[in-house]
Amino acid sequence: MAAGWDLTALANAADPKAPPPERHLWLVRLMEWLRHAPQSALPAAATAQAEPQRTPLPATRLRHLLNQLERQQELGERVRGVARAFWAEIDAAALLADFGFGARRSFGSELLRRIQARLLPGTPDTMDLAALFRLLFEPGDAAWVEALDRATLDQAARLLGPGPAFVQGALLDAITILVSTVQAAGYAPALRLRMEPALLRDEPFRQLSHAADALRTALTEGRAADALQAAAYLRALLDRCRRAAASVMPHLEQYGVSVNIVFDLDQLQGRTLRIEQLVNCVLAPDPVDEGRRLWLELLRALAEQSGLRALLARHYSLLARQVAERSAETGEHYITRSRDEYRDMLRRAAGGGAVIAGTTFAKFAIAAIGLSAFWTGFWSGANYAASFVVVMLLHWTVATKQPAMTAPAMAASLPVGSEAGDAEIEAFVDRVAQLIRSQMAGIVGNLLLCGPLVLAVQLVAVAAFGVPLVGEKDAHYVLHSLTLLGPTALYAAFTGVLLFASSLIAGWAENWFVFHRLDSALAWNPRIVARLGAARARRWSAWWRQNVSGVAANVSLGLMLGLMPALLGFVGLPIEVRHVTLSTGQLGAALGALGWQLLAEPAFWWCVAGIAATGVLNLTVSFWLAFRVALRSRGVRLHDRDRITAALWRRLRREPGSFLRPPREAS
Repeated sequence: MAAGWDLTALANAADPKAPPPERHLWLVRLMEWLRHAPQSALPAAATAQAEPQRTPLPATRLRHLLNQLERQQELGERVRGVARAFWAEIDAAALLADFGFGARRSFGSELLRRIQARLLPGTPDTMDLAALFRLLFEPGDAAWVEALDRATLDQAARLLGPGPAFVQGALLDAITILVSTVQAAGYAPALRLRMEPALLRDEPFRQLSHAADALRTALTEGRAADALQAAAYLRALLDRCRRAAASVMPHLEQYGVSVNIVFDLDQLQGRTLRIEQLVNCVLAPDPVDEGRRLWLELLRALAEQSGLRALLARHYSLLARQVAERSAETGEHYITRSRDEYRDMLRRAAGGGAVIAGTTFAKFAIAAIGLSAFWTGFWSGANYAASFVVVMLLHWTVATKQPAMTAPAMAASLPVGSEAGDAEIEAFVDRVAQLIRSQMAGIVGNLLLCGPLVLAVQLVAVAAFGVPLVGEKDAHYVLHSLTLLGPTALYAAFTGVLLFASSLIAGWAENWFVFHRLDSALAWNPRIVARLGAARARRWSAWWRQNVSGVAANVSLGLMLGLMPALLGFVGLPIEVRHVTLSTGQLGAALGALGWQLLAEPAFWWCVAGIAATGVLNLTVSFWLAFRVALRSRGVRLHDRDRITAALWRRLRREPGSFLRPPREAS
């Protein structure tokens, strides 16, 4: 559009008597001309003068336009007429009060609004300056607005700006709107009940409207001294409101996070800062500089509102941190630091392997029933989930669940939001060594009992009944599906993603449980107490508070392992899952069905290699994803990755055994 307009054509198109949409469209075209007009549209002297000073071209064009308006009386009168008509009809308070903030107190509705704003076109047929602002300006305009010199700003305000009465009225109206919104947010139960009571004792939110009314009255009556005093009182109240709002964050970190509450807090804090900025503008003896700062703030808000990533990152960061840190608390139980803990891990992993051996036979039984794909996947998932929950209740372990839980615990050894020092790096290397040997113990314990136990059951069945529980047809299918020569590595990596997803679900479930105070409800709800008794209700409350994360992780992982292949198959994606312990049990069943001669077949050893690759990918993919989430949620800056890598290699050369076996004493 800009290429088809030059200054002469724009000047001829300016019509103060045109309908509002046409006048607004003319202003949009004028802004396009400022940004995109060719160099030939400017005087050579102006261009030559601008280049050495590196003045942005829009600033140079604006200066040229203002000079032309003063030199050419007819042009100036026509353009000033458009500006007067614009300011006479437009609602500027909406821009000052609402722009940059969510229209509704909901994170989801704000996300939907931003998506709609990116997809749906805007219209100049509106009297809302906030809506027109998105058509008139672009986020990149902040660069040339900041570069405008004072003379150009004064000239623009004199020729195109509104009168002082309009400016003061719009600012005061915006302050009134913002104060009412801040009051409503401060009285909302979701925030008020989480604020520190001592900070609400003087009722700062209730006093805001009185202070704003006093400021408005003093300004409209011309009492400058009273206006300054009212403004100081209003600023003090705003500071107390911000401190009260900030007290919500520790409560969220302790009792669970809600994205909507984080969004409400962000909006409340931003509105209090906007009120202070508007107060500075309305009290400024020379409002041009304050007006430029407000203009730049609105352009910054425009840049933020045009993006989805910043909104998601800002409001999900605390939730991600809580989820990761709750996983870190669980992950501490999976890290071995001493020989006793190492032996205990081997014992618990062996117990987990024994349970998974039974899971293997149940899986073959479900497949033999011949149900549809969905129900086969559902009951397989229920089988996995029940087995994993049994392992948890018996305090045993499944090795592949460890990395997604231990990664946040490792990230906790690095500092938050700062560069890691030598002590932090050494602590991190210690955690790496502890994790690797813990994984070795977990995998060895799982596989050494699961595979041989399945094989033993197969051999006992052959001796007792003449046929194995898992027949030759299933055994050949196992050899075909587990081989490294097929897509086993891809399926194993996908399973690692599911392992990571289950850790996120576990952290989210615990956060949800704590946020809604379900532990208190279980302990004190009258109907629950009447049915269970007070003592049993409190025991149930304590048990669920301690185990909700584990139950959620195990149930979600089991159902995903069973259902995801069936659901993806519906949309034509033939993706399966490969879990190292389950695969080992299946290979043991195949060996028991086909006999010892299978050991001489290359297909068997390709399956062994496939299981080794499955174990590596299950562990590394889930750990890498969980570790990245933990680092991002904690704001850890890893500018010193080379130092960490060097420290790891130094430890590996000096103490290679520390990665495989624990020290004699706790490290």
